[in-house]
Amino acid sequence: MRLPTIAISAIIGIFPLLWLPELPSVAVTGTITLMAIALVIIARRFRTVGLTALFFCWGVFSAQKIIFPANTLSGKLMQAEVAITATDGETSYYGKLLRINGQRQLPAPGIALYGQALPEKGCAGQIWQMTIKARAVHGLLNEGMFDSQRHALSLHRPLTGRFAQAHIVDGQCSLRSRFVSSLAKALEPYAWQQVMLALAVGERADVPAEIKRLLQQTGTSHLMAISGLHISLVAMLGWAIIRGIQRVLPCRWIDWRMPLCVSFIVALIYAWLSGLQPPALRTIIAAGVWLLLRLSGRRWTPWEVWGCCIAAILVLDPLALLAQSLWLSAFAVATLIFWYQWMPPLRLQCNVIVKALISLVHLQLGLMLLLLPLQVNVFHGMAWTSLPANLVAVPLVTLGEIPLLLAGIVLHFTGPAIMENYIWLLADRLLEGLFWFLRVLPQGWQDIDYRWQGIVVMPWLAIILWRLNGWTRWPASILTCGTLLTFPLWRQPPLQVWSVTMLDVGQGLSIVIARNGKALLYDTGLAWPGGDSAQQLIIPWLRWHHLQPEGIVLSHEHLDHRGGLETLLKTWPALWVRSPLHREGHLPCFRGESWRWEGLTFRAVWPLPGTEEKGNNRSCVVRVDDGRHSVLLTGDIEISAEMSMLSHYWQHLASTLVQVPHHGSSTSSSLALLQRIDGQAALGSMARYNAWHFPSPKVKTRYSQQHYRWFETPHQGQITVNFSAEGWQIHSLRDQIYPRWYHQWFGDAGDNG
Repeated sequence: MRLPTIAISAIIGIFPLLWLPELPSVAVTGTITLMAIALVIIARRFRTVGLTALFFCWGVFSAQKIIFPANTLSGKLMQAEVAITATDGETSYYGKLLRINGQRQLPAPGIALYGQALPEKGCAGQIWQMTIKARAVHGLLNEGMFDSQRHALSLHRPLTGRFAQAHIVDGQCSLRSRFVSSLAKALEPYAWQQVMLALAVGERADVPAEIKRLLQQTGTSHLMAISGLHISLVAMLGWAIIRGIQRVLPCRWIDWRMPLCVSFIVALIYAWLSGLQPPALRTIIAAGVWLLLRLSGRRWTPWEVWGCCIAAILVLDPLALLAQSLWLSAFAVATLIFWYQWMPPLRLQCNVIVKALISLVHLQLGLMLLLLPLQVNVFHGMAWTSLPANLVAVPLVTLGEIPLLLAGIVLHFTGPAIMENYIWLLADRLLEGLFWFLRVLPQGWQDIDYRWQGIVVMPWLAIILWRLNGWTRWPASILTCGTLLTFPLWRQPPLQVWSVTMLDVGQGLSIVIARNGKALLYDTGLAWPGGDSAQQLIIPWLRWHHLQPEGIVLSHEHLDHRGGLETLLKTWPALWVRSPLHREGHLPCFRGESWRWEGLTFRAVWPLPGTEEKGNNRSCVVRVDDGRHSVLLTGDIEISAEMSMLSHYWQHLASTLVQVPHHGSSTSSSLALLQRIDGQAALGSMARYNAWHFPSPKVKTRYSQQHYRWFETPHQGQITVNFSAEGWQIHSLRDQIYPRWYHQWFGDAGDNG
């Protein structure tokens, strides 16, 4: 069996990990494994099928192994010996649990510790004895947004937690950590020290947000990640140095394999200096596979090499399939192979400089066009200025900045210091010039919504059809295909349809009411130091779904409900705001207020005008009605406000659905209120792990006894209710739209605090 065939079997076998709704049991996996072995050994005709099944079982076993700690250790207080692997230098630490209650862990499960600083400054390589309460990883889940739970599992971190006590066992930092600290100290005098450190050794934590935003807007963020581009350049430099040395050696001492082996060793050292982050580690695996194929003495096509590299990465780490960075890297390399095979550069008679410039333009144009499908689906936008930005940035960084930084690293080891300082100064000045140019470029980032997902594959199709002369051979098929791809752009939703979406914002609340491409928000999520729900979630979600917000109803003043208000108003200054807060510019939201929006009637039923209530009980309760169905939005009202509301305005509370008051607290959702609403479903917004253990089991039981269907964001993720003349439907993201094994509720079913 040829190696490319084995590689294809590996990719096909492991690929189902991406979409399996749940993992097969150990017994089922074992049975499939035995049957697959029998096929490989006995049935020669079905050997490929058996091999594919074996790789499938290997992928499932790897997934079972990673979620085992999440299901068995979650919610328990334990004494653990933790090896720190990375830290942000403040209150976040990533590590491996070497021992738990004195028992050695093989393999050591990964854990992310948040929320407090260690008694001493932590660094990678240290070993600490801690009292830890571990929790199974659980992330927010919203359509089209970053999937943090999937990302954590791709990094082999199935656990999160906090530590109550910690004392150091081995305070020695790792060799790399000490080197990075020494390098950071040497770079302190330079203006671009954070960027230099990121480019040199992959330490991006201290890069200013403004610089990250500029790189994203110009399509040059890839230059900050130590991955294929940087490591390949280092390998090429190592190869060039050895080839240069070989030129002065006797012929009998020259071996063509030596430069290849040395270049791989140099690349491996550089990847280690960068911390062997997943992209760098995968690049090293791919480089190792390429080296072995090269040393085999056989001719391999680019696609065979690509397939063998991807297969090796997945076999060594099947969970790498869940990482966005693997998809970006693999797709980028596939793009280059396709572009140079189907659209080779023109062979022009011109001088070397012009030819190099044309080649660079050809390369960047291909990447810009062919990476669009993945870029739109992952980043929900593209940088129109990426072509000129990369035409300047890529040569400056690869041919100028990286060699200078490598020289600086070598001189940092060997000296003399004066030459090292001169190199750092040159690197600093080069970055200053580069970022001056990037700032001069016009604002280039363009948000792209879900309707363009089909259109962005057109560059691929256009190239294939052009090379196959498809425009004249299949005109009707091309017209039909083009119509289907552009259909979402000109399709109009039914006028009578509207939706209510409860976003999964954690321990807060944000609800989007949408109709005819417009949106109204009820509450804006929470805020934290350095960010808020609007910046991280609400604004990207609205743009991805092609919704234009027109107004905000703010229930009350608590931070978990108004956290994103200022960010939303900065983004869309024309938004109107209704609230009971008596703030300048806010429209009133008190009992008796009503308004019409896109054919829907909004009626405020609480609080009373002139109320002295503060906090939760001042929440603006709004009933949304289309004449057939209705939704009651309750904010954080508690039982005392519920009773007052029932006594003043009970006849206007009956609704189809209700937003569970105060995140399911036992101080809300009185029996009288539930009976008066007489609804069919209840939607609750809360974080899985919250200090108050919301929702209260008593409250859930109360809703169940009154025949409400219960939905909550920790179990369902984003919850969308669609209303039409035919009725209403609830769609939950975690268990209906994207039911995946890596989206499951791991650990104890009752662990929510």
